[in-house]
Amino acid sequence: MDLLEAIAKRKSIRAYKGTPVPDDKLNQVLDAARLAPTGGNRQEFKVVVVKDEKTRKKLSEATGGQKHVAEAPITLAVVGVQPDRMMICDVPAAPVDLSIVTDHLMLAAYAVGLGTCWIGAFRQDMVRETLGVPESCKVISLLTLGFPAEEGRPKARKAINEIVCDEKYKA
Repeated sequence: MDLLEAIAKRKSIRAYKGTPVPDDKLNQVLDAARLAPTGGNRQEFKVVVVKDEKTRKKLSEATGGQKHVAEAPITLAVVGVQPDRMMICDVPAAPVDLSIVTDHLMLAAYAVGLGTCWIGAFRQDMVRETLGVPESCKVISLLTLGFPAEEGRPKARKAINEIVCDEKYKA
């Protein structure tokens, strides 16, 4: 599949079939995370693969009851293991690096016929406790993963001239 096509066609999926994700597809998706660029190639992250139904239900509670977190056959937690490290531009490294990792996971999933939904609305303390993530780490994103039972919502996007500035920032 062409990368630009995947970027254009991928949508957030909030309804999943009960079909288990085959290990080969899961491994392809996880390998995309491993290959994602990170600052200094430090790869300061872990991906927790959650298949257990009871654990996914607890994660759903931590998201304020987002049902697709419990219903997807897999939920991935992308965890920063050095969340306090700052880049020289005064921006925290973990959210930047792990956003790239999460995006790679989503695009790879789409390429192998799986759907995803990036979950950023969750209670850090509840997710940490549920997954045994130490206080020294920070969960940056949750990602549902499975075979889509829907096409997803249409994407509404701004025109390119509303988000791109030539030479200098313009409001």
